[in-house]
Amino acid sequence: MNQDITLRTEGLTKRWGQFVANSDVSLTFEPGARHALIGPNGAGKTTFINLLTGGFMPSSGKVYLGGEDITGLPQHRRVQRGMTRTFQLNTLFAGMTVLESVALAICERRGLQSVWYKTVAKHAEVIEEAMALLATLKLTDQANSITRSMAYGKQRLVEIALALATRPRILLLDEPAAGIPQAESKELFEVLAQLPRDVTVLFIEHDMGLVFRFADRITVMVGGKVLTEGTPAEIAADPRVREVYLGEAEHG
Repeated sequence: MNQDITLRTEGLTKRWGQFVANSDVSLTFEPGARHALIGPNGAGKTTFINLLTGGFMPSSGKVYLGGEDITGLPQHRRVQRGMTRTFQLNTLFAGMTVLESVALAICERRGLQSVWYKTVAKHAEVIEEAMALLATLKLTDQANSITRSMAYGKQRLVEIALALATRPRILLLDEPAAGIPQAESKELFEVLAQLPRDVTVLFIEHDMGLVFRFADRITVMVGGKVLTEGTPAEIAADPRVREVYLGEAEHG
């Protein structure tokens, strides 16, 4: 497998009729980066994530992963190549335990689709891998909990465990702390900070405290375009960012 796991876009544009959601977005996400995508509502952040993952096809432009043009690939092919976004527990695994959910995701990756979760306990390697993932995400004591009965912050960690079960090279998170109490969101990001550096993390987040604590690179989008990109210190010092996003606009 190509060890270059750089994710890159060139001139990525998405239009719906006259509406331009993303315009000429060219970005590079370096291997191992913790890269935040920020901007006001309507900036085009989620559309951009959907273009990366294959949820939407671009009107023009390219997406490259490890030097390969993946622009036309469907979502499942991108997952196979190492790009994963979080699953939604409320529609997928709500009635299962945490261990069953993660083990089933591992079975899917290994091509064991015929093995339903009630018999998956027979597969020691799968269970061992699932428990290792739960340990990474500080969920070992929740292994036998039903996912839908867990606190929302813990559910988000399970969603991340399901994504990690695909063994991604790129992990995309769309507002992972949304709707989570502050204490739980801090815990979630502390766990994310400990993920292996061979996983590149690209995330959208509105909590600037979390962004500046966790990210090593930040891209600011406004009106579907890239306004600027840099380190947290560079972004915090940029007057354009303060004006359009961080609350120092005249009308803010």
